[in-house]
Amino acid sequence: MISTQTEDSLEKISSEVVSCRKCRLCETRKKAVPGEGSSKARLMFVGEAPGEQEDIQGRPFVGAAGKLLTELLASINLRREEVYITNIAKCRPPNNRPPRKDEVAACSPYLERQIALIHPSVICPMGNSAIHALVNSDDPVTDVHGIPFEVGGMTYFPLYHPAAALYTFSLREVMLEDFRKLRALLDSAVD
Repeated sequence: MISTQTEDSLEKISSEVVSCRKCRLCETRKKAVPGEGSSKARLMFVGEAPGEQEDIQGRPFVGAAGKLLTELLASINLRREEVYITNIAKCRPPNNRPPRKDEVAACSPYLERQIALIHPSVICPMGNSAIHALVNSDDPVTDVHGIPFEVGGMTYFPLYHPAAALYTFSLREVMLEDFRKLRALLDSAVD
């Protein structure tokens, strides 16, 4: 029997995100930002939503917060190409406001498919919005950062969003320590 379904892929999801019109964010975006990185990544980083530079370039974490994320990855001997980086909302909300629940809900099937295809060892939600969306928790990042836990058979390692350290410089050292813990977790993980 011939299958009429096509196999899912990151490229297919990216194509769908780029043409998506499921919520109001498509009306103001310049470019949708599906995500990028290795399809075999052991680590997936999930932020809130694209910012101005991401909206212009169509790539995640390319602005100042992205530069810091790249530095944090380098501090544990990882390159961006080795991980997968995306957001809970794939288009920039106006005025950099947090994405609304219906906007996150419109994008969640894309993120769920990305997670299913990549099947990372560890998912790192960055910031309150990503933590709340991914693990259905109201705990603030200040209480859960740097602490691994499991939900639905997946290991989550919440982190501050890199943008937080741009505004509160003292968080940079906290984030470096969290990334050291993340490296130890990754090194101890058995696939």
